[in-house]
Amino acid sequence: MQDFIATLNLRYIAKDKIFLAVSTSFFTTVIYMIILYNILTQLDSQRSIAAIISYALGIGGGTFFAMKFKLGMKEEKRF
Repeated sequence: MQDFIATLNLRYIAKDKIFLAVSTSFFTTVIYMIILYNILTQLDSQRSIAAIISYALGIGGGTFFAMKFKLGMKEEKRF
């Protein structure tokens, strides 16, 4: 979810959609901090590697889906 929103954030910045860029930036930071806090405080040494790998896979998946789906974006017609 974090990277899905982060990727949308970059797309909104590129399209000068200020409100959407600010909103997605805020939510990305909140999600990231919650996840980082949980990884640092609640995982033991045996589960932490699996959690980090799962987290990285989620980031990749979030990027893929954010690039695939054009949420809040209108395609410009080029001649």
